[in-house]
This record gives sequence, C-alpha cells and structure tokens, in this order.
Amino acid sequence: MIDETALYQRLRQDFPLEPRPYRCLARALGLSEHGLLSLLARDVGSGRISHIGARFAPNTIGATTLAALSVPPGRLESVARRLNADPSIGHHYCRTGHRYNLWFVAGARNVGSLAAALDGIGEDVRQTPLALPLECEYHVDAGVPLRPLMTDADWRLVAALEDGLPLTPEPYRAMARGTGIGQHELWRRLAHWRDAGVIRRFGAILQPGQLGFVHNAMCVWNAPDERVDALGKRLARLPAVALCYRRARRGAAWPFNLFAVVRARSPADLQATLDGFAAMPALAKLPGAVLRARCCFKPRGVRYGDLASEA
Repeated sequence: MIDETALYQRLRQDFPLEPRPYRCLARALGLSEHGLLSLLARDVGSGRISHIGARFAPNTIGATTLAALSVPPGRLESVARRLNADPSIGHHYCRTGHRYNLWFVAGARNVGSLAAALDGIGEDVRQTPLALPLECEYHVDAGVPLRPLMTDADWRLVAALEDGLPLTPEPYRAMARGTGIGQHELWRRLAHWRDAGVIRRFGAILQPGQLGFVHNAMCVWNAPDERVDALGKRLARLPAVALCYRRARRGAAWPFNLFAVVRARSPADLQATLDGFAAMPALAKLPGAVLRARCCFKPRGVRYGDLASEA
C-alpha cells in the first residue's frame, strides 16, 4: 500500500537532473519507473497534480506583487473570470474578514509591464487594485535569491517548466528539443537557478489542498517598523505558518505590514493557531485582521512564458 501523502511530499522538491529522473525517483520510493509514471499520469489527469515543474522565488525572473480588490458579492464571479483570463494573474482567492475580499498575485517580466497589467484590471473592473509589493520574506527556507539576467533561451525554459515536464522516461530530452537548449546546458541552468534560490521548489506542483491542508487564513498586523522583522522571523518558525512576509502599507485603506498565511487540515486546527496568535503578547495589542479563504478561483501561478513577447 503506497502512502501517497509521503510520496507527494517527496515528489514536490529536488527533482533529479539526470537522463531518467522518474526511474531514479521510482527506485528511491520502491516503485517501478512505469508504475510511478502511471501514478503521475493518473493524478495529472484527475487534476490532483497541476504539473511537474518549478516554483520560482518572488521577484527573481520578473516582477510580482500581491494585490486585492473590494468586490460586491454579486460581481465576484464576473471579476474572477476577468482575472482567470489574464496570464499575468496567478492564484486568486476570495477571502472574508475585510472589505478587500478578492486577493491575487500579479506578475510580469518587468515593473512597467506589471503596472500596465494592474492598470488594465483597474479599467476593466472600475477600481484601482490595492498593490502590496513584497518588502521582506521571513520564512525559514527563504534566502535572498540571485536575480538572473534573463535571455530569450531562459524565457523558453521558463515556459517549458510552466507547461510541465512530460511524463516520459526521458523528459529532459523532449524539453531540450522544445527549447533549443542542449540537454547538458539545460541541466546546468536548472541546477544554477536552484542553487541560487531562483527556483524555490522543483518537482510535482500539487493543486491547493491536496496534502490535506484545505483551510487557509491570511493574518495581518500593523507592526511597528522597529519590531516587524523580529516578529516576522518569530512567526515564520511556527509549523502552521506557510508564508510570512513584510509588505508595503497603503495608508488608511490598508495599514497592515506583517502577513502570515496559515494552512490547516481542519477548522479546529486553524482556530487553534489563530488563538495562539491572539495569546502572543507581542501580537495581542497590535491592530490586525484575519482574512479566511472562502474559495480559490485559480490554482496556477503567473504564466511568465505566456508573457515572453513583452518588451
């Protein structure tokens, strides 16, 4: 009997850079190459896995920001469809607990294109998005990644990674043909990006909630500037905190600068974490809010490959 939770924890990172990576992984997991490929094909087909590819660190291969809109309930579906159709928009959630209720990640190849994308959304939905650029990431596995100078070949490789490695015994051979990059050079670039922190994770990209963490809340506080980094580093060490970062304030409309995203397997587990935050003396007296995820409208990240023709 396969422990699929343990299996996918292993497949989510450190994907082998060698001619037959699935065979290498299968051996380590006690499976045959054919058996692993069949399992992956089943779960890609069912939607459990998005693809086998890379998660890039924020603001390394392009420019990104977290953004939000305040959308009346009757317009949520139509605005979500507008965001779904835009390749510059990644994950977006409906969240309760604040008037800003539709949250999304926007990205582009450069800052100017990102601003244009947000302006286009603003024109279409008749509201200027609240843009909250990243100032500092606190999570324990987040270093300071190198920002590479991207070439046309690099963007072709990014597009291939976003499409996902094919489920064939020699996926890098097919990727090399599709990108025009030799297989050994392709491995060298991937290894360099991974070692430099440009690629945060390389492996199976699961759809949200597939490891059982189906409950999600974004907790925010207005922390004094002289204390925010210490608080962020402390929160990032907590097991339930999946993401923790400092972002720009936006005056009275959004006075918060410290963010912690919490994921849990049950409502009780989520509430226990929130109660723990409320009991922390360092947080208890800070102005804050809890924005619970009600639904996820788009499970994939920004498609930089689809934006590769931008100037």
